[in-house]
Amino acid sequence: MTSSRDNERMVRLTSRPTEPLAAMIAGALRDAGIRAVLTGQYTAGFKAEAPGWVAVNVFESDREAAEKVMAELQPGDAADVDWSQVDVGRPVDGV
Repeated sequence: MTSSRDNERMVRLTSRPTEPLAAMIAGALRDAGIRAVLTGQYTAGFKAEAPGWVAVNVFESDREAAEKVMAELQPGDAADVDWSQVDVGRPVDGV
């Protein structure tokens, strides 16, 4: 059985220097009902000893909706974090 998207082109929405950052974006897109596929994970972070970025790809017909989701994902200022409320674990001696 073929899908209506079998022949649809995927386009790069954005790229990030690490897999976790790209995965967070892909997760937000999936939560919004947009299929997202990551490419380039093996070269990001020098896993293959070659610098690279991880691309977040979406179907071309989803690009506009994906860009709207991306606009809502702008990171907040780290100064807004109340670090007294963040559990960072216990200190390790000698580290």
